Amino acid sequence: MGRAFEFRKGRKLKRWASMAKSFTKVNRDVTIAVKEAGPDPETNSKLRIAIQNAKAMNVPKDNVDRAIQKALGKDSADYKELVYEGYGPHKVAFVVETATDNPTRTVANVRSYFSKYGGALASSGTFDFIFSHDSVFKIKAEGIDLDELELELIDHGLEELFPEDDCIVIYAGFKNFGAMQKALEERGVEMVSAEFERNANVTKELTEEQKADVDKLIDKMEEDEDIVNFFHNMV
Repeated sequence: MGRAFEFRKGRKLKRWASMAKSFTKVNRDVTIAVKEAGPDPETNSKLRIAIQNAKAMNVPKDNVDRAIQKALGKDSADYKELVYEGYGPHKVAFVVETATDNPTRTVANVRSYFSKYGGALASSGTFDFIFSHDSVFKIKAEGIDLDELELELIDHGLEELFPEDDCIVIYAGFKNFGAMQKALEERGVEMVSAEFERNANVTKELTEEQKADVDKLIDKMEEDEDIVNFFHNMV
């Protein structure tokens, strides 16, 4: 499966650590999904994913239901999904995904984070050669034969899969998200989560001291609720 497999399997990203941030993320994901395609998860695949991810984060169903109803209201926030690229300390490449109701505020904040820690924003597309954009699904492993599953999913855009704890992690290309989601749903597997990731094809090795500099930027980004996720090529 190659070095990309090892990097993906070994990479550790800090996730939404607190329950409060989990609620914020779920509310935002649900709002975006409902505004795009309505409140019915049967016909709205994006909402279905948001609900699955909320369950994986142990967000109560009542909270999700309230978020759906709130998204239907006239006063609900109008979020825009924006992606920024930039150099962190020691020329580490970052891709920052945001969802915001105030793009002016968000871009100013992201620019200030890079600047404060010795980096800078870059033009859109600068890191296209560094990061691949992937669809990632996590399903329950119980009762599933890995070899059989791999054969079944190859025609639906499968790039790789591997066991992780009591789950199976499945990677497909960004454009194959819908096809893979449909294939897994038709197979009747128990979905744990579904999301997009940007994985570094070109990595940058740093000393421990240099990593500490980058970690300061990472900590700052994690405090910003407009930032949905971010990816870097530091190892």
